[in-house]
Amino acid sequence: MDKRIYFLMILSFIIGLVELIISGILDLIAEDLHVSIGQAGLLITVFAVIFAVASPILLVMTAKIERKRLTLVCLYIFLIGCIVTVFAPTFSILFIGRIILALSGALLIILCLVMAPSLVGEQYIGRAIGIVSVGVSASLVLGVPLGLIIGDSFGWRAPFVLITILTALAIIGVHVLMESIQPKPQIPLRKQLAAFKNHKITLGLTTTFLYITGHTIMYAYFKPYLEATTDFNTTWISVIYLIFGFSAVVGGGLGGVLADLLGSRKTMIIALVVFSALFFIFPYSTDSFPVFLIIIIIWGILSWAISPAMQSYLIEIAPESSEIQQSLNNSALHLGVAVGSVIGAGIVDTLSVEVNPFAGGIFIILSFITVVISISSKKKTTYKTKSAI
Repeated sequence: MDKRIYFLMILSFIIGLVELIISGILDLIAEDLHVSIGQAGLLITVFAVIFAVASPILLVMTAKIERKRLTLVCLYIFLIGCIVTVFAPTFSILFIGRIILALSGALLIILCLVMAPSLVGEQYIGRAIGIVSVGVSASLVLGVPLGLIIGDSFGWRAPFVLITILTALAIIGVHVLMESIQPKPQIPLRKQLAAFKNHKITLGLTTTFLYITGHTIMYAYFKPYLEATTDFNTTWISVIYLIFGFSAVVGGGLGGVLADLLGSRKTMIIALVVFSALFFIFPYSTDSFPVFLIIIIIWGILSWAISPAMQSYLIEIAPESSEIQQSLNNSALHLGVAVGSVIGAGIVDTLSVEVNPFAGGIFIILSFITVVISISSKKKTTYKTKSAI
Protein backbone atom coordinates (compact mmCIF):
# COMPACT_ATOMS: atom_id res chain seq x y z
CA MET A 1 0.00 0.00 0.00
CA ASP A 2 1.43 3.37 -1.05
CA LYS A 3 2.16 5.43 2.09
CA ARG A 4 0.80 8.54 0.37
CA ILE A 5 -2.66 7.06 0.91
CA TYR A 6 -2.22 7.76 4.62
CA PHE A 7 -1.21 11.33 3.88
CA LEU A 8 -4.45 11.74 1.91
CA MET A 9 -6.27 10.34 4.96
CA ILE A 10 -4.67 13.00 7.17
CA LEU A 11 -5.48 15.68 4.63
CA SER A 12 -9.13 14.62 4.45
CA PHE A 13 -9.26 14.66 8.27
CA ILE A 14 -8.00 18.26 8.43
CA ILE A 15 -10.48 19.44 5.78
CA GLY A 16 -13.39 17.50 7.26
CA LEU A 17 -12.87 18.99 10.73
CA VAL A 18 -14.22 22.33 9.57
CA GLU A 19 -17.72 21.04 8.86
CA LEU A 20 -18.95 19.93 12.29
CA ILE A 21 -16.32 21.25 14.70
CA ILE A 22 -18.49 24.36 14.92
CA SER A 23 -21.48 22.41 16.29
CA GLY A 24 -20.15 22.27 19.83
CA ILE A 25 -19.34 26.00 19.98
CA LEU A 26 -22.46 27.58 18.46
CA ASP A 27 -23.41 29.11 21.80
CA LEU A 28 -19.96 30.70 22.15
CA ILE A 29 -20.14 32.15 18.64
CA ALA A 30 -23.67 33.46 19.20
CA GLU A 31 -22.67 35.18 22.44
CA ASP A 32 -19.48 36.72 21.05
CA LEU A 33 -20.95 37.96 17.75
CA HIS A 34 -24.33 38.95 19.23
CA VAL A 35 -26.57 36.65 17.19
CA SER A 36 -29.04 33.95 18.18
CA ILE A 37 -28.04 30.30 18.29
CA GLY A 38 -30.46 29.74 15.42
CA GLN A 39 -28.58 32.27 13.31
CA ALA A 40 -25.29 30.71 14.31
CA GLY A 41 -26.68 27.38 13.17
CA LEU A 42 -26.86 28.79 9.64
CA LEU A 43 -23.07 28.42 9.58
CA ILE A 44 -23.59 24.64 9.54
CA THR A 45 -26.42 24.78 7.02
CA VAL A 46 -24.61 26.94 4.46
CA PHE A 47 -21.51 24.76 4.70
CA ALA A 48 -23.43 21.50 4.18
CA VAL A 49 -25.44 22.82 1.23
CA ILE A 50 -22.43 24.33 -0.56
CA PHE A 51 -20.35 21.24 0.16
CA ALA A 52 -23.02 19.00 -1.36
CA VAL A 53 -23.71 21.09 -4.47
CA ALA A 54 -20.24 22.43 -5.27
CA SER A 55 -18.08 19.30 -5.42
CA PRO A 56 -19.44 17.77 -8.66
CA ILE A 57 -19.57 21.16 -10.38
CA LEU A 58 -16.03 22.11 -9.35
CA LEU A 59 -14.71 18.68 -10.29
CA VAL A 60 -16.00 19.09 -13.85
CA MET A 61 -14.72 22.68 -14.07
CA THR A 62 -11.21 21.59 -13.00
CA ALA A 63 -11.09 18.33 -14.97
CA LYS A 64 -8.01 19.33 -17.01
CA ILE A 65 -5.86 20.59 -14.12
CA GLU A 66 -3.00 18.44 -12.82
CA ARG A 67 -4.07 17.05 -9.44
CA LYS A 68 -1.15 18.08 -7.21
CA ARG A 69 -1.32 21.65 -8.49
CA LEU A 70 -5.10 21.74 -8.02
CA THR A 71 -4.79 20.37 -4.49
CA LEU A 72 -2.28 23.09 -3.58
CA VAL A 73 -4.45 25.86 -5.04
CA CYS A 74 -7.45 24.60 -3.06
CA LEU A 75 -5.37 24.31 0.12
CA TYR A 76 -4.17 27.91 -0.17
CA ILE A 77 -7.78 29.08 -0.64
CA PHE A 78 -8.80 26.90 2.31
CA LEU A 79 -6.05 28.55 4.38
CA ILE A 80 -7.45 31.97 3.48
CA GLY A 81 -10.88 30.79 4.64
CA CYS A 82 -9.37 29.67 7.95
CA ILE A 83 -7.68 33.03 8.50
CA VAL A 84 -10.90 34.92 7.67
CA THR A 85 -12.73 32.73 10.19
CA VAL A 86 -10.16 33.22 12.96
CA PHE A 87 -10.16 37.02 12.66
CA ALA A 88 -13.83 37.55 11.70
CA PRO A 89 -15.03 40.66 13.60
CA THR A 90 -18.70 40.16 12.67
CA PHE A 91 -21.08 37.34 11.89
CA SER A 92 -21.27 38.41 8.23
CA ILE A 93 -17.50 38.08 7.80
CA LEU A 94 -17.59 34.70 9.56
CA PHE A 95 -20.36 33.63 7.18
CA ILE A 96 -18.14 34.58 4.21
CA GLY A 97 -15.30 32.59 5.75
CA ARG A 98 -17.56 29.52 5.92
CA ILE A 99 -18.44 29.90 2.24
CA ILE A 100 -14.74 30.04 1.29
CA LEU A 101 -14.03 26.97 3.42
CA ALA A 102 -16.98 25.05 1.98
CA LEU A 103 -16.09 25.74 -1.67
CA SER A 104 -12.42 24.82 -1.32
CA GLY A 105 -13.05 21.96 1.12
CA ALA A 106 -15.66 20.37 -1.13
CA LEU A 107 -13.17 19.95 -3.95
CA LEU A 108 -10.31 18.93 -1.64
CA ILE A 109 -12.26 16.03 -0.14
CA ILE A 110 -13.29 14.66 -3.52
CA LEU A 111 -9.72 15.09 -4.81
CA CYS A 112 -8.48 12.91 -1.95
CA LEU A 113 -11.07 10.26 -2.83
CA VAL A 114 -10.32 10.22 -6.57
CA MET A 115 -6.53 10.38 -6.16
CA ALA A 116 -6.41 7.44 -3.76
CA PRO A 117 -7.31 4.69 -6.30
CA SER A 118 -4.62 5.94 -8.70
CA LEU A 119 -1.91 5.24 -6.10
CA VAL A 120 -2.71 1.54 -5.63
CA GLY A 121 -3.30 -1.60 -7.65
CA GLU A 122 -6.78 -2.58 -8.74
CA GLN A 123 -7.10 -5.14 -5.94
CA TYR A 124 -6.61 -2.43 -3.29
CA ILE A 125 -9.02 0.21 -4.61
CA GLY A 126 -11.64 -0.43 -1.92
CA ARG A 127 -9.02 -0.40 0.81
CA ALA A 128 -7.49 2.86 -0.44
CA ILE A 129 -10.88 4.58 -0.51
CA GLY A 130 -11.60 3.13 2.94
CA ILE A 131 -8.39 4.60 4.37
CA VAL A 132 -9.26 8.05 3.03
CA SER A 133 -12.79 7.57 4.38
CA VAL A 134 -11.25 7.02 7.82
CA GLY A 135 -10.01 10.61 7.69
CA VAL A 136 -13.42 11.92 6.66
CA SER A 137 -15.34 9.87 9.24
CA ALA A 138 -12.84 10.70 12.00
CA SER A 139 -13.21 14.42 11.35
CA LEU A 140 -17.02 14.30 11.29
CA VAL A 141 -17.44 12.25 14.47
CA LEU A 142 -14.52 13.64 16.49
CA GLY A 143 -14.94 17.25 15.37
CA VAL A 144 -17.83 17.96 17.75
CA PRO A 145 -16.12 16.84 21.00
CA LEU A 146 -12.82 18.34 19.85
CA GLY A 147 -14.43 21.72 19.14
CA LEU A 148 -16.30 21.57 22.44
CA ILE A 149 -13.19 20.87 24.52
CA ILE A 150 -10.92 23.42 22.82
CA GLY A 151 -13.64 26.06 22.45
CA ASP A 152 -14.68 25.92 26.10
CA SER A 153 -11.05 26.17 27.22
CA PHE A 154 -9.69 28.84 24.88
CA GLY A 155 -12.64 30.45 23.07
CA TRP A 156 -14.50 29.63 19.86
CA ARG A 157 -11.71 30.89 17.58
CA ALA A 158 -9.15 28.46 19.05
CA PRO A 159 -10.33 25.36 17.10
CA PHE A 160 -9.93 27.30 13.86
CA VAL A 161 -6.44 28.45 14.88
CA LEU A 162 -5.59 24.75 15.20
CA ILE A 163 -7.08 23.99 11.76
CA THR A 164 -5.14 26.94 10.27
CA ILE A 165 -1.87 25.51 11.59
CA LEU A 166 -2.73 22.01 10.37
CA THR A 167 -3.63 23.39 6.93
CA ALA A 168 -0.25 25.14 6.67
CA LEU A 169 1.48 21.86 7.55
CA ALA A 170 -0.67 20.05 4.96
CA ILE A 171 0.48 22.49 2.26
CA ILE A 172 4.10 21.71 3.12
CA GLY A 173 3.26 17.99 3.05
CA VAL A 174 1.74 18.18 -0.44
CA HIS A 175 4.80 20.05 -1.74
CA VAL A 176 7.17 17.45 -0.27
CA LEU A 177 5.31 14.13 -0.46
CA MET A 178 2.98 14.24 -3.45
CA GLU A 179 4.17 13.76 -7.00
CA SER A 180 2.49 15.05 -10.13
CA ILE A 181 -0.77 13.22 -10.81
CA GLN A 182 -2.28 13.79 -14.21
CA PRO A 183 -6.07 13.94 -14.51
CA LYS A 184 -7.94 11.28 -16.42
CA PRO A 185 -8.48 12.12 -20.10
CA GLN A 186 -11.39 14.53 -20.11
CA ILE A 187 -14.72 13.04 -21.10
CA PRO A 188 -17.43 15.46 -22.29
CA LEU A 189 -19.90 16.28 -19.52
CA ARG A 190 -22.78 15.01 -21.67
CA LYS A 191 -21.11 11.62 -21.95
CA GLN A 192 -20.35 11.55 -18.22
CA LEU A 193 -23.95 12.37 -17.30
CA ALA A 194 -25.19 9.76 -19.79
CA ALA A 195 -23.90 7.15 -17.34
CA PHE A 196 -26.75 8.12 -15.02
CA LYS A 197 -29.24 6.65 -17.43
CA ASN A 198 -27.98 3.48 -15.80
CA HIS A 199 -30.35 2.92 -12.88
CA LYS A 200 -27.61 1.12 -10.97
CA ILE A 201 -25.78 4.42 -10.49
CA THR A 202 -28.87 6.46 -9.62
CA LEU A 203 -30.05 3.88 -7.11
CA GLY A 204 -26.55 3.65 -5.61
CA LEU A 205 -26.50 7.39 -4.96
CA THR A 206 -30.04 7.18 -3.56
CA THR A 207 -28.83 4.45 -1.19
CA THR A 208 -26.13 6.74 0.20
CA PHE A 209 -28.62 9.58 0.67
CA LEU A 210 -31.17 7.37 2.45
CA TYR A 211 -28.88 5.59 4.89
CA ILE A 212 -27.06 8.79 5.89
CA THR A 213 -30.45 10.50 6.35
CA GLY A 214 -31.53 7.67 8.67
CA HIS A 215 -28.24 7.77 10.57
CA THR A 216 -28.38 11.54 11.02
CA ILE A 217 -31.98 11.54 12.26
CA MET A 218 -30.62 9.66 15.27
CA TYR A 219 -27.04 10.94 15.57
CA ALA A 220 -27.85 14.66 15.29
CA TYR A 221 -30.10 14.37 18.36
CA PHE A 222 -28.23 11.62 20.17
CA LYS A 223 -27.41 13.78 23.20
CA PRO A 224 -31.04 14.77 23.92
CA TYR A 225 -32.03 11.14 23.28
CA LEU A 226 -29.58 9.93 25.93
CA GLU A 227 -30.74 12.62 28.34
CA ALA A 228 -34.36 11.56 27.85
CA THR A 229 -33.87 7.79 28.05
CA THR A 230 -30.91 7.23 30.38
CA ASP A 231 -29.44 8.49 33.65
CA PHE A 232 -26.03 9.21 32.14
CA ASN A 233 -24.38 12.41 33.32
CA THR A 234 -22.45 14.79 31.06
CA THR A 235 -19.17 12.92 31.54
CA TRP A 236 -20.65 9.60 30.51
CA ILE A 237 -22.34 11.14 27.50
CA SER A 238 -18.96 12.52 26.38
CA VAL A 239 -17.42 9.08 26.83
CA ILE A 240 -20.18 7.50 24.72
CA TYR A 241 -19.59 10.05 21.96
CA LEU A 242 -15.88 9.24 21.97
CA ILE A 243 -16.56 5.48 21.86
CA PHE A 244 -18.90 6.04 18.94
CA GLY A 245 -16.33 8.25 17.22
CA PHE A 246 -13.48 5.76 17.45
CA SER A 247 -15.82 2.99 16.27
CA ALA A 248 -16.74 5.06 13.23
CA VAL A 249 -13.08 5.63 12.43
CA VAL A 250 -12.49 1.87 12.55
CA GLY A 251 -15.57 1.37 10.39
CA GLY A 252 -14.22 3.53 7.57
CA GLY A 253 -11.11 1.36 7.24
CA LEU A 254 -12.94 -1.91 7.86
CA GLY A 255 -15.48 -1.14 5.14
CA GLY A 256 -12.69 -0.78 2.59
CA VAL A 257 -11.07 -4.07 3.63
CA LEU A 258 -14.39 -5.93 3.48
CA ALA A 259 -15.14 -4.41 0.05
CA ASP A 260 -11.87 -5.90 -1.22
CA LEU A 261 -12.34 -9.29 0.50
CA LEU A 262 -16.10 -9.91 0.17
CA GLY A 263 -16.91 -7.57 -2.69
CA SER A 264 -18.67 -4.21 -2.49
CA ARG A 265 -22.14 -5.70 -3.06
CA LYS A 266 -22.03 -8.25 -0.23
CA THR A 267 -20.47 -5.69 2.11
CA MET A 268 -23.26 -3.16 1.52
CA ILE A 269 -26.09 -5.69 1.85
CA ILE A 270 -24.77 -7.23 5.07
CA ALA A 271 -24.02 -3.82 6.59
CA LEU A 272 -27.44 -2.34 5.77
CA VAL A 273 -29.33 -5.39 7.09
CA VAL A 274 -27.54 -5.18 10.44
CA PHE A 275 -27.72 -1.37 10.45
CA SER A 276 -31.50 -1.25 9.99
CA ALA A 277 -32.11 -3.94 12.60
CA LEU A 278 -29.88 -2.09 15.04
CA PHE A 279 -32.04 1.03 15.04
CA PHE A 280 -35.17 -0.90 15.98
CA ILE A 281 -33.33 -2.76 18.76
CA PHE A 282 -31.63 0.38 20.07
CA PRO A 283 -34.58 1.78 22.12
CA TYR A 284 -34.77 -1.45 24.13
CA SER A 285 -31.06 -1.60 24.96
CA THR A 286 -30.72 1.36 27.32
CA ASP A 287 -31.67 -0.73 30.36
CA SER A 288 -28.61 -2.97 29.91
CA PHE A 289 -25.37 -1.03 29.69
CA PRO A 290 -23.25 -3.88 28.21
CA VAL A 291 -25.82 -4.44 25.44
CA PHE A 292 -26.16 -0.71 24.90
CA LEU A 293 -22.39 -0.32 24.62
CA ILE A 294 -22.13 -3.13 22.06
CA ILE A 295 -24.86 -1.54 19.96
CA ILE A 296 -23.12 1.85 20.11
CA ILE A 297 -19.88 0.29 18.86
CA ILE A 298 -21.60 -1.62 16.03
CA TRP A 299 -23.59 1.47 15.06
CA GLY A 300 -20.39 3.53 14.93
CA ILE A 301 -18.62 0.94 12.77
CA LEU A 302 -21.50 0.52 10.33
CA SER A 303 -22.15 4.26 10.00
CA TRP A 304 -18.94 4.60 7.97
CA ALA A 305 -18.26 1.04 6.77
CA ILE A 306 -20.79 1.39 3.93
CA SER A 307 -19.23 4.47 2.29
CA PRO A 308 -16.00 2.89 0.90
CA ALA A 309 -17.98 -0.12 -0.31
CA MET A 310 -20.37 2.19 -2.16
CA GLN A 311 -17.47 4.13 -3.68
CA SER A 312 -15.95 0.87 -4.95
CA TYR A 313 -19.32 -0.21 -6.30
CA LEU A 314 -19.73 3.00 -8.30
CA ILE A 315 -16.24 2.59 -9.76
CA GLU A 316 -17.09 -0.96 -10.80
CA ILE A 317 -20.29 0.12 -12.55
CA ALA A 318 -18.76 2.81 -14.78
CA PRO A 319 -15.03 3.36 -14.22
CA GLU A 320 -14.71 5.89 -17.05
CA SER A 321 -16.92 8.36 -15.16
CA SER A 322 -15.86 7.32 -11.65
CA GLU A 323 -14.67 10.79 -10.60
CA ILE A 324 -18.04 12.46 -11.12
CA GLN A 325 -19.82 9.52 -9.46
CA GLN A 326 -17.64 9.69 -6.36
CA SER A 327 -18.23 13.42 -6.22
CA LEU A 328 -22.00 12.98 -6.47
CA ASN A 329 -21.86 10.23 -3.85
CA ASN A 330 -20.12 12.69 -1.54
CA SER A 331 -22.88 15.21 -2.33
CA ALA A 332 -25.57 12.63 -1.56
CA LEU A 333 -23.89 12.00 1.79
CA HIS A 334 -23.92 15.66 2.81
CA LEU A 335 -27.47 16.17 1.57
CA GLY A 336 -28.44 13.21 3.74
CA VAL A 337 -26.86 14.94 6.73
CA ALA A 338 -28.84 18.12 6.00
CA VAL A 339 -32.17 16.36 5.40
CA GLY A 340 -31.71 14.01 8.36
CA SER A 341 -31.09 16.97 10.67
CA VAL A 342 -34.27 18.70 9.50
CA ILE A 343 -36.43 15.56 9.79
CA GLY A 344 -34.97 14.75 13.19
CA ALA A 345 -35.70 18.27 14.41
CA GLY A 346 -39.30 17.98 13.23
CA ILE A 347 -39.76 14.71 15.10
CA VAL A 348 -38.22 16.11 18.28
CA ASP A 349 -40.42 19.24 18.16
CA THR A 350 -43.73 17.56 17.22
CA LEU A 351 -43.50 14.02 18.64
CA SER A 352 -40.65 12.86 20.86
CA VAL A 353 -36.93 12.31 20.56
CA GLU A 354 -37.63 8.67 21.47
CA VAL A 355 -39.24 8.25 18.02
CA ASN A 356 -36.01 9.18 16.21
CA PRO A 357 -34.39 5.72 16.12
CA PHE A 358 -37.53 4.20 14.55
CA ALA A 359 -37.69 6.96 11.94
CA GLY A 360 -33.99 6.50 11.19
CA GLY A 361 -34.47 2.75 10.88
CA ILE A 362 -37.20 3.23 8.27
CA PHE A 363 -34.86 5.28 6.07
CA ILE A 364 -32.12 2.66 6.39
CA ILE A 365 -34.58 -0.06 5.34
CA LEU A 366 -35.41 2.05 2.29
CA SER A 367 -31.68 2.29 1.54
CA PHE A 368 -31.43 -1.50 1.72
CA ILE A 369 -34.25 -1.79 -0.81
CA THR A 370 -32.61 0.65 -3.24
CA VAL A 371 -29.22 -1.06 -3.08
CA VAL A 372 -30.78 -4.48 -3.70
CA ILE A 373 -32.64 -3.09 -6.73
CA SER A 374 -29.42 -1.44 -7.94
CA ILE A 375 -27.39 -4.63 -7.63
CA SER A 376 -30.13 -6.68 -9.30
CA SER A 377 -30.51 -4.29 -12.25
CA LYS A 378 -28.84 -5.19 -15.52
CA LYS A 379 -26.10 -2.98 -16.89
CA LYS A 380 -26.67 -1.61 -20.34
CA THR A 381 -22.94 -1.63 -21.02
CA THR A 382 -20.12 -3.74 -19.66
CA TYR A 383 -17.11 -1.85 -18.45
CA LYS A 384 -13.69 -2.97 -17.39
CA THR A 385 -12.98 -2.21 -13.77
CA LYS A 386 -10.08 0.19 -13.78
CA SER A 387 -9.49 3.45 -11.97
CA ALA A 388 -6.76 5.91 -12.78
CA ILE A 389 -6.33 9.61 -12.79
